[in-house]
Amino acid sequence: MAAADKYHDEEVLGKAYDGRLMRRLMSYLRPYRLKVVGSVLLLLVVTALQLAGPVLVQIAIDDYIMLGDNDGLARIALLYFGILLAAFILGYIQFYSMQVIGQAVQFDIRMQIFRHLQKMHLAYFDKNPVGRLVTRVTNDVNVLNELFSSGVVAVFGDILTLVGIVIAMLYYSWQLALITFAVLPFLILATTIFRRKVRGVYRKVRTRLARLNAFVQEHVTGMSVVQLFSREKETYGKFDDINRSLRSAHFRSVYLYATFFPVVEIIETTAIALLIYFGGMRIETTLLTFGELVAFIQLVERFFRPLRDLSEKYNILQSSMASSERIFQLLDTEPQVSAPAKTKKISDFKGEIVFDNVSFAYNDNDYVIRDVSFKVNPGEKIAIVGSTGAGKSSLASLLLRFYDFQKGDIRLDGVSLVDMAPQDIRSRMALVLQEVFIFSGDFAGNVDLGNENISADRVAWAARKVGIAAFIEKHADKYKTEVQERGATLSTGQKQLLSFARALAYDPDILILDEATSSVDTATESLIQEALQKLMENRTSIIIAHRLSTIEKADRILVMHKGRLRESGTHRELLAAKGIYHTLYQTQFNFAGGAGTHAPIQ
Repeated sequence: MAAADKYHDEEVLGKAYDGRLMRRLMSYLRPYRLKVVGSVLLLLVVTALQLAGPVLVQIAIDDYIMLGDNDGLARIALLYFGILLAAFILGYIQFYSMQVIGQAVQFDIRMQIFRHLQKMHLAYFDKNPVGRLVTRVTNDVNVLNELFSSGVVAVFGDILTLVGIVIAMLYYSWQLALITFAVLPFLILATTIFRRKVRGVYRKVRTRLARLNAFVQEHVTGMSVVQLFSREKETYGKFDDINRSLRSAHFRSVYLYATFFPVVEIIETTAIALLIYFGGMRIETTLLTFGELVAFIQLVERFFRPLRDLSEKYNILQSSMASSERIFQLLDTEPQVSAPAKTKKISDFKGEIVFDNVSFAYNDNDYVIRDVSFKVNPGEKIAIVGSTGAGKSSLASLLLRFYDFQKGDIRLDGVSLVDMAPQDIRSRMALVLQEVFIFSGDFAGNVDLGNENISADRVAWAARKVGIAAFIEKHADKYKTEVQERGATLSTGQKQLLSFARALAYDPDILILDEATSSVDTATESLIQEALQKLMENRTSIIIAHRLSTIEKADRILVMHKGRLRESGTHRELLAAKGIYHTLYQTQFNFAGGAGTHAPIQ
């Protein structure tokens, strides 16, 4: 039950109709309004042709069959066939055009959501699971496709058909029309009960489907842990429970539909039986012809068809309202990090960085960085060290403007970051992380990331510089060799080297290495140190490192402790001061040499 509650916010159904949401949804039809108008006009013609059928039947019976006029009957039959053929062709065109419009709107909404997601600040992704956002782009948009392709215009068509049928029924016989309408309260009652019950079932299906998707995603991703600890049987049992629960919800849905439609058929059959009885008596009194009675019965059969359709459209409308509310909630969330109305650009970029009394918190006033001030001169190589949670990586995130600081200021060549567009800032920098993300595609694509300004020669040059060229070029397709999802066939070190090649290829003005060599073994690390030295020449460089042996040659080392900058100096100066850096260095030295164990700095 707790698991179901976890996904409750995803699956709650809102109002069946929300005018505000509907108006906003209809705005997506504006680029296709001419096609929509054309589809509506076709629908009017198709509706008229459908209503013409019973009229022709009445004429055929009363004017030709009863009088034995076979020639006239043949003409009516041919006309009836022509009307059916025209209704089929026009109905096909109308249905096809609305499906095309639905797919076009679906495409537009997906593009809008993905474009918006790319603008969102990283804190948004920290708080919203990937699966939830993927659902917005896929499932929720698919639901809206049903609304546009078979919902809005179809509902209009059903209502139009009902109005036309009611007018025709009243024209033939208002007394028989009242007899037909007498069964409507029973139909309304059955529809109301069905609608109420199917709403609850629909919620259960969606909730349990969300649980199933989450369980599969989590356990497929963590399959190595499941197999390592031999939890296959227990995991299978949990999946079986969730799957059975989903199946039960679907069975309940099937039961409701299997009950509702026969009930509607019984009500319809009852209405027709009453019409045959009372209509037959009116024929005897010459108040109604036999052809008119047959036409009336055909109209009644057509009368119940849109009523059944409207019950199904209610479910589409309800789910569309829920999906659109979730989509618009995402689209209405403004990115917290964005470009100002008037941005400033740096014409002659040098690479000077200034942190001026910067304080930053991810959540409210829980500051992870407090009053940090330092300056990095152009071309200077700065290292930032400290224990876990000291705020080292947060400094890099602020510099790249993944997040905005709450207090103080950060300036790049004298220009505050908040006055610059995030894209301008990041175009000057390259960040290499400890955990490297590898995209599906080939080796070349994971180096140039689709940037047409980076040539194949430069990709190969960058790969040679970091020492991964030999590994890539031993494959038959070399740099066009396909890489599996998330680099499943690559070692951690190979992924790390690929990220170095990526940074080299982009030739940044400022290089940020965030624990970039921590996953590389000592032998591999020695291979890339020379390339890194060349890469950092004449560049402002910031090295965030836990392995202190990698930053001994830095121009200056900044020591972070509990979110504050506590020490600054060269490697020799900090060791001589015998402060926090000295303790960190001695601890690592002793661990590496096996001389003892020291408690980590708190």
